[in-house]
Amino acid sequence: MGVDGVIGEDEGLRRRGCSCGKDDFLPEESFKSWGNYVQALKETPNRFMNRVLTRSLDSTELHEIKARSQHEMKKNLSWWDLIWFGIGAVIGSGIFVLTGLQAQQVSGPAVVLSFVVSGVSAMLSVFCYTEFAVEIPVAGGSFAYLRVELGDFIAYIAAGNILLEYVIGGAAVARSWTSYFATLCSHDSDDFVIIVHSMPDDYSKLDPIAVVVVCVICVLAVLSTKGSSRFNYIASIIHVIVILFIIIAGFTKADTKNYSNFAPFGVRGIFKSSAVLFFAYVGFDAVSTMAEETKNPAHDIPIGLVGSMAITTAAYCLLSVVLCLMQPYPKIDKDAPFSVAFEAVGMSWAKYVVAAGALKGMTTVLLVGAVGQARYLTHIARTHMLPPWLAQIHPKTGTPINATIVMLIATAIIAFFTDLKILADLLSISTLFIFLLVALALIVRRYYVSGETSTTDRIILITCLILILGSSIATATYWGVSENNDWVAYVITMPIWFLATAGIAVFIPQARKPKVWGVPLVPWLPSLSIAINIFLLGSINGASFKRFGIWTCVLLLYYFFFGLHASYDTAKELGENRIGDGWKRVEEGQSVSTVTASGVSLDEAK
Repeated sequence: MGVDGVIGEDEGLRRRGCSCGKDDFLPEESFKSWGNYVQALKETPNRFMNRVLTRSLDSTELHEIKARSQHEMKKNLSWWDLIWFGIGAVIGSGIFVLTGLQAQQVSGPAVVLSFVVSGVSAMLSVFCYTEFAVEIPVAGGSFAYLRVELGDFIAYIAAGNILLEYVIGGAAVARSWTSYFATLCSHDSDDFVIIVHSMPDDYSKLDPIAVVVVCVICVLAVLSTKGSSRFNYIASIIHVIVILFIIIAGFTKADTKNYSNFAPFGVRGIFKSSAVLFFAYVGFDAVSTMAEETKNPAHDIPIGLVGSMAITTAAYCLLSVVLCLMQPYPKIDKDAPFSVAFEAVGMSWAKYVVAAGALKGMTTVLLVGAVGQARYLTHIARTHMLPPWLAQIHPKTGTPINATIVMLIATAIIAFFTDLKILADLLSISTLFIFLLVALALIVRRYYVSGETSTTDRIILITCLILILGSSIATATYWGVSENNDWVAYVITMPIWFLATAGIAVFIPQARKPKVWGVPLVPWLPSLSIAINIFLLGSINGASFKRFGIWTCVLLLYYFFFGLHASYDTAKELGENRIGDGWKRVEEGQSVSTVTASGVSLDEAK
């Protein structure tokens, strides 16, 4: 339920159902007239500071924010569903496409170590996600977690990159789907695309099949979450059988001579591949967005997330070993590596099995991604940072139809134009950036509670976090810009990271213990996650960072002209924009009614 004074409005919204009027897009006070909007723009600096300093509450995300969707999502998922969703979300084009490119041109047979490094980073992020997902089981995933611990503005920037991650990830998988479909039909992948020579090379191959696939996935995603789960379950079982076939049949054709030059591109090549192959692990965060639809989040989410990631990492390592044992790394095909490898060892028929399995895998990746991205967008829209029309839940299907359709339209447009390599690099930046923020938020959650953490402890915590981030950035920057393998700089930066993490562990008492399930080895585990994620960022090319910067500028433009004022008005209406002592009491965890009763009225808070 909402706060007193807005319940009636919420009930009116519920009566309307899934509507589509002006008030569904810009219902806030700042957009009622041009005069109001001009006044809002004048107040931008004050409003911005308010949103930067405002932190949400667990209870707010769980109740007030969730209630803005008008209808509840159906709780019908178990840990078994989540494991298969995790497998279905992750094992797709990353292994079936990018492995060939990276093994051939960047890391050689040592690509297996690249998968290990990426897998360790992903597993550390999984642990960070699980604690939040258990205690804040809402559809917003990392967006909701960051709102609670790092504030509205940081959450918004992360949210924009979450959406970019899903759109680009879906587009990349859809284009890979076309490549393997061509293999299944005994055609070259270019036979199924439209080549426009007047356009830049990276955008000249138009892919209509990818658009059709995305549209079919959209229909499945909006009908039913449980139905999507059943489809994913069946498709993932077939996928796992194909993976087992590839591993077993591949080992029968293995030639150890192909491993004689294990790391032809050196250590640098291994880490460069790790940064790109992190794309292969993207998707597990979609499972955390299903917490709102999980029967028993405290029990099911840790099993689902950690279990699916462990299975996925083992499968990736075995598949990459098999590929490099079957063919010398220079001869590995970069577009359909496994299919061509089987053809090269005299098992031409097997390439059709591989192609069919890859198509199954990529289909489930698209489906789980569609389910996850819609739930992210739904929760973001609940805060009015995006139009609340996107937060509506359909009363019959119990799914966010508007958000699903909008996200998949964006995915289809990008899939139609953009080359896979551009998508993979840009996707890795967004994902690594979000994961390091979640790890940072977990440390803040454990060691800082307003009203309980002393000023001295807060200063030590901030200092240590700055040193952790600074030393990690310095390590990654030096790795990225240096041409040789000089290790002197690391002797300085790595001990700083270690001492800063030790400073948190030794000198600051934990202000908050997890209620049900907690990440082990805090602060070491999340601190290591921050360091690895930043290090992998240092291995990504500069052009991808330019595209990332352009996207961030677009996000900021929308935020300062629309999102900031809409979310500010909504928070003001619900009494969340508190100042002075009232705001401090809210940070300490008191409810809206408690703050109002203690002498800070909603009008004063406004």
